[in-house]
Amino acid sequence: MEIGIYTFGDLPVGVHGALASQQRLEEILAAARLADEVGLSVFGVGEHHRSDYAVSAHSVVLGAIAAVTKRIRLTSAVTILSSADPVRVFEDFATLDLLSGGRAELMAGRGAFVESFPLFGYDLQDYNSLYEEKLDLLLQLNQSERISWRGKHRPPLQYAEVSPRPLNGLLPIWIGAGGTPQSAVRAGQLGLPLNLANIGGEPAQFRPFIDLYRKTGLDAGHKHEALKVAVSAHCHVQRDSQQASDQFYPHYQSYLRHNLPQRDRGWTVPRADFEQLASPRGCLFVGSPQQIIDKILYEHELFGHQRFLAQIDIGGLPYRLVAQSIELLGTEVLPAVKRALGQSSSFTA
Repeated sequence: MEIGIYTFGDLPVGVHGALASQQRLEEILAAARLADEVGLSVFGVGEHHRSDYAVSAHSVVLGAIAAVTKRIRLTSAVTILSSADPVRVFEDFATLDLLSGGRAELMAGRGAFVESFPLFGYDLQDYNSLYEEKLDLLLQLNQSERISWRGKHRPPLQYAEVSPRPLNGLLPIWIGAGGTPQSAVRAGQLGLPLNLANIGGEPAQFRPFIDLYRKTGLDAGHKHEALKVAVSAHCHVQRDSQQASDQFYPHYQSYLRHNLPQRDRGWTVPRADFEQLASPRGCLFVGSPQQIIDKILYEHELFGHQRFLAQIDIGGLPYRLVAQSIELLGTEVLPAVKRALGQSSSFTA
């Protein structure tokens, strides 16, 4: 089992501007260094194109992280492929792979937020076809240095050279999904590893989704070991479970309220509902190290997944709390999970 963390670069609600974004970016670099030092396996950076997030150019941030880390794998979380140019995406992450000594990954998704579509000149009516076409192109780029390709949403390529190439020949490409059957079938048919965003409801509801993914992949002729699964979730770890809940709840509530449509932003998350989500069978990983360990192992029984990714700075949580979560994940949660699963607790390169 790999355990990693990811960030979108959330700014505290109501905080904007260059200085706030600069501080947030510095904190992301510090978080990545710390995650590397305590032995976590993966650090992910997502992209948003709004003033309440510090990260729009996530490949640039990952490049900076590559320069200050040694072991940890670096991934997007996610790349909004539908509104991006797959050629530029591939070049960016192949370059990241070279800079990091072969540690780059790419998680391709459609994006839960849609501000990037009009920003880059795309029609939301093409939401599905954009993703399907661009994913096809990205996968072809990963397989061949020269490519001829024609589609609907970008100019054709005629024996075009795309460089540089990744250090080990191919970039690991994951599919980021929110739980729709179409996503499970697509990833399974392609034989690509799948990241499930488990951020609402009870985890057990996603068991059929994971089963569908694996069955589709095996039916398509892919090997079982190629059908890897990661589960990502909102997370906050502290020594004391009550303290963890008290610290996280206001940021979680602000995050949800802030990302609702404008007409609904007066809505609040009742504390009782929050506590239910953070209960042993809920989706939130909030509590003491032992509670996080127990929940990871519970979900492993459900999914048999290979990776857990924790978003630990939701709603602009202060960095000192983020750092405490990272330390506890690396020094207490990760070793205990590996012992329980009979795995080595040594660092992964």
